[in-house]
Amino acid sequence: MKRILAISMLLAAQSLEAVGATRLKELVALEGVRDNQLIGYGLVVGLAGTGDRRQTVFSAQSLANLLERMGLDVTASAIQVKNTAAVMVTATLPPYAQPGTRIDVTMAAIGDASSVQGGILLMTGLKGPDGQVYAVAQGAAVVGGFLAGGSGNNQVVNHPTVGRIPNGAIIERAAPSLKIAGDLRLQLRQADFTTAARISEALNKRFGPVAHAENAGLIAVGLPPEFQKAPAEFIAEIERLTVEPDRPDRVVVNERTGTIVIGKDVHIAPVAILHGGLTVEIQTVMNVSQPNPLAPGTTQTVPQVSIGVKEGPARNLILKEGATVEELVRALGSIGSTPRDIIAILQSLKSAGALDAELEVI
Repeated sequence: MKRILAISMLLAAQSLEAVGATRLKELVALEGVRDNQLIGYGLVVGLAGTGDRRQTVFSAQSLANLLERMGLDVTASAIQVKNTAAVMVTATLPPYAQPGTRIDVTMAAIGDASSVQGGILLMTGLKGPDGQVYAVAQGAAVVGGFLAGGSGNNQVVNHPTVGRIPNGAIIERAAPSLKIAGDLRLQLRQADFTTAARISEALNKRFGPVAHAENAGLIAVGLPPEFQKAPAEFIAEIERLTVEPDRPDRVVVNERTGTIVIGKDVHIAPVAILHGGLTVEIQTVMNVSQPNPLAPGTTQTVPQVSIGVKEGPARNLILKEGATVEELVRALGSIGSTPRDIIAILQSLKSAGALDAELEVI
């Protein structure tokens, strides 16, 4: 019986350890393996009269240049097309993307077009920061909004001037990516010395003395001899390792929405809290002053302003040694405190040095 109890306690401890652990795939990224942003200028055609107006000169010039490349000589000043809109096209080129694969693109009107719904993006080259074309986009856009009505009486929902083309671009040039060879460098997504030390310890325990933390955000890893010809498999093994990250105690409050996000183990020093409510109410009543019958004068509206000030009784709360923020918020809620009252109390506790955590106001 004792042996069964010991085994169950051991399994429970291992399960708790597994729950708190996180894969290195979520904690680190390989230095040099990154996304690349692409941008291009294009034309959207097929709009139902919601395209650019005469005030947008560059869309007419772009259309004239396009027609000229197709053998039609048209002057830009003679064009008045309402079914065309100039757009900027953006996309993200993932690392190790190969020619022939497809990526999503987003387009947004840059002129005075009212909507790009139903439009088709013409062939647009997407360039990287080096000026090279890495992908070509074309296709029908999916718009998450619409424009209805006309003649000054219309209804707009969401943003009809922005559209997305799923798999709308074909990669023409391979993305500049890191060649995996020799030493690797792992970047922590959130820099922390303790987490970096734990990751180095886990790597050395699995592959031998191959890793060391250079600082809170960077870990140098050498390629083990057995993986010299299989670096991709080595990175896959690294991503599967689990480490329990060390997260700082933090309280995040949003005063605009009254949202409070707290850690369960954030502690508060012994303190007494005295919080009272002051209510100021201002009312304006419009009274009508009317002259007597057959008397000279006009009817006037006279505002009557009344101001009332009411201060509620102060609510007190005493926290003992070892109290957590969770217990504080629960106690404040039980006495009728609003989220804004709790936010004000947390800010005061931080100023008094009684809150053992970071307080972040967003």
